Amino acid sequence: MRTIHEPARDIDVVHACDVLVVGSGPAGLAAALASARAGADTTLVERYGCFGGNITQVGVEGFAWYRQAATIDSEGIGPEFETRARAMGAAIPEPQSISHALDAEAFKYVADVLVGEAGVHPMLHRMFVAPIIEDGCIRGIITESKAGREAILARRVIDASGDADVAHRAGAPTFATPKAEMMSVSVMFSMCGVDKAAFMAAVEADPQTYADWAKDGEWSVTTSGKEDALFSPFLRKPFQAAHRAGLLPDNLATIAGTWGTVSDQGDLTYLNMVHMTCDGTNPDDLTRGEIEGRSAAMAAIAALRGFMPGCGQAKLRNFGMTLGIRDTRKIDAVYNLTRQDVLGQARFDDSIGIFPEFIDGYGLLIIPTTGRYFHVPYAALLPRAGPRNLIVAGRSIGGDKVSHAAVRNMMCCAVAGQGAGVAAAVSLREGVDFHRVNIAAVQAELRRQGARIA
Repeated sequence: MRTIHEPARDIDVVHACDVLVVGSGPAGLAAALASARAGADTTLVERYGCFGGNITQVGVEGFAWYRQAATIDSEGIGPEFETRARAMGAAIPEPQSISHALDAEAFKYVADVLVGEAGVHPMLHRMFVAPIIEDGCIRGIITESKAGREAILARRVIDASGDADVAHRAGAPTFATPKAEMMSVSVMFSMCGVDKAAFMAAVEADPQTYADWAKDGEWSVTTSGKEDALFSPFLRKPFQAAHRAGLLPDNLATIAGTWGTVSDQGDLTYLNMVHMTCDGTNPDDLTRGEIEGRSAAMAAIAALRGFMPGCGQAKLRNFGMTLGIRDTRKIDAVYNLTRQDVLGQARFDDSIGIFPEFIDGYGLLIIPTTGRYFHVPYAALLPRAGPRNLIVAGRSIGGDKVSHAAVRNMMCCAVAGQGAGVAAAVSLREGVDFHRVNIAAVQAELRRQGARIA
């Protein structure tokens, strides 16, 4: 590959703080709130113009769509996203669970309010490009923006990028599933102008279940069996009819997916219909995914208009701001979670929170209907090697495929984020690195903040 030489240059330090959180998805937003609430001077850096990550930028509104009557769910900041959204008119009941779907647009404002109330310093429109490493410690990051390159210094850094970008570029060991085996990428979109009564009448006349995911197409999955009779907002038949009629091309013959909510105003949201293989760390893949994904979504809308009752006069309302990425880099952690951990109700002395036995990915679907749950261990957030004063939160914590299919879910990302944020504040108070922090003190602060540890 041809190269050029970039001359050395001085970069302005535009900000300094105690704790710097990179990325504002469910993990990063939770980390920033937890850190600030624990007393640390905290800054939240985000490359887009709003906080919320998968919720607001991708449009994944079903924050706790797995929750059933017997589910023992996470507690703390994650559920607070849901309760605050409800209180602020930014959520409506979710059709397949005991939960509320978050309004992706309105949650942008909810996140702003949460950040402001906690005293977190917001820095939007800044993209992480490089870590600042001195004497074996991470000292901050370099960002790129309309203002050019800028440096932000910090005593502790939380990598909540989702792709382990900071850890990877700082030299911490990371790994990724081969591209052909990665979980698919989604192009989220919503529609407006839907006749809710007609749409719901059709759904009720032919209710779909999770067992229907495992029939005839790209959504083929294995369940534990207990999920099979549960209702799922799943659509495949309209697309099959559209394909038979020649409206969908052969390359989209297996299209299928779920809808999230339908409002009284006729908004059909969180349409998770378009899936493709894409490496979310490769900009060429992302370019192709965005363009091809939007084209496929428009074909899906045409199919719904033609073959789904209530959608005849509907149209596109919006695409997500970016692709929904499920699976890229993960850190090689001090402890890497395993399939047995998430399926076997693992218990850890260094637990920073719990998450129900909910597995969604790599062809496996388990809905938490029985009250089973596992501990999320602090050691899974710690890179095995690399610079000091760096911790990772969100879907890039250490683990194998099946554990990733659990911890990648947004509520679990918030659990990891809250743990990382509290650990950052406690490590500063104690004057030690993340790897030497007093876990009992972290757990005590987490309990004070409403998290469930055991």
